[in-house]
Amino acid sequence: MTADVKEAAEAAVTDYILAQETKDQLRFLTCGSVDDGKSTLIGRLLYDTKLIFEDQLAALERDSKKHGTVGEDIDLALLVDGLEAEREQGITIDVAYRFFSTDKRKFIVADTPGHEQYTRNMATGASTADLAVLLVDARNGLLVQTRRHAFIASLLGIRHVILAVNKIDLVDYSQNRFDEIRKEFEVFANGFDFETLEAIPMSARFGDNVTAKGEHLDWYTGPTLLEHLESVEVGEHALEAPFRFPVQWVNRPNLDFRGYSGTIASGRVSVGEELVVAGPAKVSRVKSIVGASGDVSEARAGEAVTLTLEDEIDISRGDLLSSTAHRPDVADQFAAHVIWMSDEPLLPGRPYLLKIGTRTVTATVSEIKHKINVNTFEHTAGKTLELNEIAFCNFSLSAAVPFDPYEANRSTGAFILIDRMSNATVGAGMIWFALRRASNIHWQALDVDKTARSRELGQKPAVLWFTGLSGSGKSTIASIVEKKLHIDGKHTYTLDGDNVRHGLNKDLGFTDADRVENIRRVGEVAKLFADSGLITLVSFISPFVSERRMARDLLEEGEFVEVFVDTPIEICRQRDPKGLYEKADRGEIKNFTGIDSPYEAPEKPEIHVRNVDRDPEDVAEEIIGYLRQNGYLGS
Repeated sequence: MTADVKEAAEAAVTDYILAQETKDQLRFLTCGSVDDGKSTLIGRLLYDTKLIFEDQLAALERDSKKHGTVGEDIDLALLVDGLEAEREQGITIDVAYRFFSTDKRKFIVADTPGHEQYTRNMATGASTADLAVLLVDARNGLLVQTRRHAFIASLLGIRHVILAVNKIDLVDYSQNRFDEIRKEFEVFANGFDFETLEAIPMSARFGDNVTAKGEHLDWYTGPTLLEHLESVEVGEHALEAPFRFPVQWVNRPNLDFRGYSGTIASGRVSVGEELVVAGPAKVSRVKSIVGASGDVSEARAGEAVTLTLEDEIDISRGDLLSSTAHRPDVADQFAAHVIWMSDEPLLPGRPYLLKIGTRTVTATVSEIKHKINVNTFEHTAGKTLELNEIAFCNFSLSAAVPFDPYEANRSTGAFILIDRMSNATVGAGMIWFALRRASNIHWQALDVDKTARSRELGQKPAVLWFTGLSGSGKSTIASIVEKKLHIDGKHTYTLDGDNVRHGLNKDLGFTDADRVENIRRVGEVAKLFADSGLITLVSFISPFVSERRMARDLLEEGEFVEVFVDTPIEICRQRDPKGLYEKADRGEIKNFTGIDSPYEAPEKPEIHVRNVDRDPEDVAEEIIGYLRQNGYLGS
């Protein structure tokens, strides 16, 4: 190779790389019901755009013979269905991301599952997409999952949709069938905020109208799928939004440098610009911006940078930097749409971890305002949320967080819910607005505090939380403990499960949701009694670990004393003073703990009472001994 030829080749490669770097990028997802051909469609796009290497094609031919579903033909779906379980079943389980490029645009496509139990994966793929390709099997038309995916796409802020009427070859390329499905979807999606909606008849298996016109579809005069993907204008919403920078990490390599690292969620920032820390409202100016290759004068949405400020102000991971001209909302209560993604139901009052940006706080659903029927958009009442259900809820957080309404900023208006016990993601939410009461209610400063009350009473406040099965003896033991403390001159109060349900909680039943609310209310009352300096005895079955932890978290360190009255269910049945177990066995009592509702035993209670053949007086003395030893009863 001569020097001139080599130089020309290197220049061509350089030009190609520069062209790729400056090329526009579109993120889209394929969604719809199972077996509508999503994976085959993506495989066809990769195949037709010449992005399959020879060794991949050879492997695909082998896999098609082993796992394929299209006879002797190459099964293009196997290019995307990478998991062995998916290939064996012929379905997509995980979200598969693929990259391809044409002369006009770069693409990142998410192939999302069609099965109902994997709707959460579809929501994951939709959260970063600009456009949704919603596939419909021409034979089946719109199905429940098709409608659910369309609704979720709209809810998650996707404003551009392609209705891909696939497998048109299986209905003899019928224009009437295509028009019927198109019109039905247009009526269904009339209330959505889609900016563009393009309906395209196609056959992903044979390539009709995917990248080239279909020879059997001469009645269709619109663009092919690829033509529309290359030309649709989606805009750069993240750049147009106000500047938002969630702090991921405080960068301190030495004493002379303090920077704040993270990825810009939206907007632009430049050196010298005035920024504010949302919440504390501390203001400073940008001193420098450190990018991947050194200092830069400006950075924009999507770039990972480190910012340094002119002033030394207290900023931590989880804080949000924003422009002073357009500040986010800051509140500890808001209303949001929620997509529930767990087999275990969402229960109002149960604490979850809420992660928004880089910030994580404890949160509860204070009220389910309504659930949304994805077929009719009807608003229905409900006390819980089951897998894949969507609802509009009020949230209460342990601390105020900065956010924007989701429709204004998808990055700072979205959050996930995490189960505190399993650490699994159980829900995704889109914030609609802050609740006004979040800014109107403030703590009233009091001159007499808990310390003063405790000193006057000569005791340390505590909440003795007795938990165990019905018939375990917890109420009997709690009563004896209170009598002994009263004789000893201590100030006490008992909250018993049955007694509280005659008044404070008489509106609650025994469903899981009502049990959670029952314990939430009792926990708040016990907290007030502890604040008054009392030793409070709480005797409740309280079957769920999460709710007992919620009650513990309401109190200060050392104030919550969990007493597990551990009595085998066989002995509880023998005692059964109210005949409840017999009624539960006959089906006369529903949701009875230990029969058709679970009891989650404490793992590390402060006091573990194995109540088998023990005198309640001896058990009470054991508990009082613990209180005396740990300083609750004063000197």
